Amino acid sequence: MTAPATRRQPKPLVLLRPVPGDSVIHRLWAGSKLAIVAGIGVLLTFYPGWVPIGAVAALVLTAAWLARIPRGVLPTIPGWLWVLLLLGGVTATFAGGDPIIAVGSVDVGLGGLLNFLRITALSIVLLGLGVMVSWTTNVAEIAPAVATLGRPLRLLRIPVDEWAVALTLALRAFPMLIDEFRVLYAARRLRPKVRPPSRRGRHRRWWLEAIDLLAAAIIVALRRADEMGDAITARGGAGQISAMPSRPKRIDWVAFSIVAVVCGAALALELTVAGTSG
Repeated sequence: MTAPATRRQPKPLVLLRPVPGDSVIHRLWAGSKLAIVAGIGVLLTFYPGWVPIGAVAALVLTAAWLARIPRGVLPTIPGWLWVLLLLGGVTATFAGGDPIIAVGSVDVGLGGLLNFLRITALSIVLLGLGVMVSWTTNVAEIAPAVATLGRPLRLLRIPVDEWAVALTLALRAFPMLIDEFRVLYAARRLRPKVRPPSRRGRHRRWWLEAIDLLAAAIIVALRRADEMGDAITARGGAGQISAMPSRPKRIDWVAFSIVAVVCGAALALELTVAGTSG
């Protein structure tokens, strides 16, 4: 009798943890990555055409190749997401619009479907940008980069350093809290289950378990915050987090130039060739 095949566990999306390596993308200044992502976001906000989306997708794939991002870090796409995309595509098709194709004796407009596919591709590209920054940037480099980029705002008496520290602490605590919540959820599933006979008893038990889980999560978060506060105090206070020297280097200006040329060419094609054909 053959042993039953083990079910393959889905791979979650891992964020805020850089992929180990020493590549050109890893050596870029964190502020450069944030500025590039912000600039590309502005471009795609005002010109979300196929040409800019394709150009940005090419930049993301090239950066992933240069950073040597392995395929193993890609998450498993759940089946329900494919079902939602299929349902959304079918629903968008009913909107009609140009171009129109003839299917037998019925004219079908593909304008709504193309818009749905364009929005989906735009979402995937923007998610890829954020993931690339997360996989190639150390969280400790975010606060000095944000403090340097926000230096002009200090003239308006805006607490840039405090905001940078708060952002970095939140990014550092996020992965730890996710791990803690997974442990709590696994421990809850191991508890013996007693099924009350009445529906009211089942509802009451569900609320009690939710309250217990929420209380445990708050206690874990407070304990982690206390440990992080002690570690920050031992290292000289929160001001040291954003006080590290952080400036762009020559490689960052090269990256800025490449991104500007690619995005500028994509914008020109979108406004001329694609705009004329549309």
